[in-house]
Amino acid sequence: MAAIRTEALTKHYRVGFWRPRPYVALEGLTLSVSEGEVFGCLGPNGAGKTTTLKLLMQLIYPTSGSAEILGQPVGDVRMKRRIGYLPENPYFYDYLTAEELLQYFAGLFGYAPAERRRRAAALLDQVGIGAERRMQLRTFSKGMLQRVGIAQALINDPEVVFFDEPMSGLDPLGRREIRQVILQLRERGCTVFFSSHVLSDAEALCSRVAILASGRLAGVGRLTDLVAFQARGWELVVGGLDDAALAHAKMTQLVVRDTPLGDRRYALEVPLSVSPERAIAELTGRGASLVSINPLRETLEDYFVRQVAAAPHERGLGTGT
Repeated sequence: MAAIRTEALTKHYRVGFWRPRPYVALEGLTLSVSEGEVFGCLGPNGAGKTTTLKLLMQLIYPTSGSAEILGQPVGDVRMKRRIGYLPENPYFYDYLTAEELLQYFAGLFGYAPAERRRRAAALLDQVGIGAERRMQLRTFSKGMLQRVGIAQALINDPEVVFFDEPMSGLDPLGRREIRQVILQLRERGCTVFFSSHVLSDAEALCSRVAILASGRLAGVGRLTDLVAFQARGWELVVGGLDDAALAHAKMTQLVVRDTPLGDRRYALEVPLSVSPERAIAELTGRGASLVSINPLRETLEDYFVRQVAAAPHERGLGTGT
C-alpha cells in the first residue's frame, strides 16, 4: 500500500490588488510514495515544495485534485495521530524549555507524565540536545531550534513523517546527525517525505526523488533511473607525475584534462575510450603513483539543473506557457 498518494494535486492563488490574477503554486502533482521509503521532494526556492507539504498537512486546501496518507484522505483526524510534521520555519513558545515543549506535545498525544518525560529525554538525546534542554527556547540558535523541531515531529513514533527542509540552519555535524536520524527511521519502517534544495542530502538518503520546477513535476523516480550512472570517463589522482610524463599523456590523448593539486599531484580525466587499467599502467610506468580512481558520472545536481532550466518559468494561467 502507498503511504502517500496525490492525484492531480493543484493549488492556485489570486495575486495582485487592483487586478488579481491567478498564480500557479502547484499544478497537477501526481505522486505515490511506498511504505518505509525515504522520498525526497527537490526543487529551487518557489518550486512548490512547501505548498505540497502544506496541502498534505491540510494547512491549505487544494484548488483541485486529491491526496491520501496511509490510505485515508488528508483530512481524516484519526490518520493525523500516526504522522509527524516539521514545518519549514518552526516557531515554538519562547519561554518553554526544550524538555517542556516535547513533554507538552507528548501530552497532546495522550501519554502519561512518566512516558512524556522518557520520550522527551530520548528524542533530545537522539537529535543532539544536551544540557541545553533545560534552557528556554528563546536562547536557542536556529540550528538548535531545528533539532528540537525534528524531535517534536517524532514524539508519537509516527508511521509517516514529513520534514520541510530538515537540514536548514544545521552545521555539518548537525547535518550528519539528522541524516542518521532519518536512516534510523527508515530502518524501523517509517516512511519519510522531506523537501530540500540540498541535493547531497537526497543523494545520501533517498531511494526515490521528485523534482519540482515552477510548480510542476519535472521528474520522478529512483536515483538510478534519474541520474545517468553510465561513466563518462575516469578521474585518476596521481602523485609524483613530472612535466614530461604529463605532456606525453596529453599528447597521446591518454588524458583529456588535468588539474594540478600541488606537490606534483594531479587529478587527471581519462576518457571512456581509454581503459583505466591502461592509463594506470602507462602513468605508473613513467614514475607516477596512483592515489585514487573514481568514475566520472552525471550527478543529481547536473540532472537538477537541466530539469529546472527546461521547465517553464511562467506561473500564470491562461497564457499557454
